[in-house]
Amino acid sequence: MTTPEVASGSQAAAARLRVTVPSVADRVAAELRLQLAEGLLLPGARLTESTIAEDLGVSRNTVREAFAELAAERLVVRLPNRGVFVASLGPGDVHDVYTVRRAIEVSAIRAGGAPERVAAVRAAVEEGKAAAAADDEEALGTANQHFHGAIVALAESRRLDTMMSQVLAEMRLFFHKATVDAHFYRGYLDDNEEICTALEAGELDRAGSLLLSYLDRSEEKQSAVHGD
Repeated sequence: MTTPEVASGSQAAAARLRVTVPSVADRVAAELRLQLAEGLLLPGARLTESTIAEDLGVSRNTVREAFAELAAERLVVRLPNRGVFVASLGPGDVHDVYTVRRAIEVSAIRAGGAPERVAAVRAAVEEGKAAAAADDEEALGTANQHFHGAIVALAESRRLDTMMSQVLAEMRLFFHKATVDAHFYRGYLDDNEEICTALEAGELDRAGSLLLSYLDRSEEKQSAVHGD
C-alpha cells in the first residue's frame, strides 16, 4: 500500500520532471529559434505547418504549439487567412533587445568562466576569421552569433542560455536588413578579438567595458538602419 508521503513524493518528482523535460513543441520552437539565429529563416518568410511537421517528424498540432510560443516572443506573426510569417522587427525592438544584451552579456563576461567556456569564445572568434578569409558573409554572421552565445554561456546558466537563444534570433532578424552592406560583419571582427583577448588574460572588467562600448555602437548602427 502506498503511503501518503510516498504518493506526495512521487507527485513532486513527476512535477519536477514536467518542468525540467522540454515538451516536443518546446523542442520544435528551439529548433526554429536556432534556424532564425543561424540566418536560415528570413524576415517575412512564410512558415508552413505541414512542411515543418514533415521535416522535423512531428505532428502539425505540435508545430502549431511551437508557433504559438514563438508568436509570444514576437519572432513570428500569424496573419488571419494568410498564415504564419517570420517577424520583421522595428526600432522599438532594437532598443529592447540591446537593453537585454547589456544586462546578460556584460554581466556574464565580467564574471568570467571556466577555461573550456573561455575556449568556446575563442573558437567563435577563430570561426569568424576563417569565414572572413573565405569571403563568406553568411558564415561570418553565424560566427558572430556564436561569439555572443558563447559569452552568455560563460555563466553556465540554462535560463540565461534560453533567454539568449531568443535574443540571438531577434539579432539575426535585425542584421538581415543591415547586411545590405556586404561587409557588415567584418566591422565586428577586431572588437571580438580584443574582447576575447581581455577575457583570456583575466582582465574581466576591461572585457566588460569593451563589450559595453561595442553594444552601444552596435545599437546606434541598428537604430540608424531601422529608422529609430
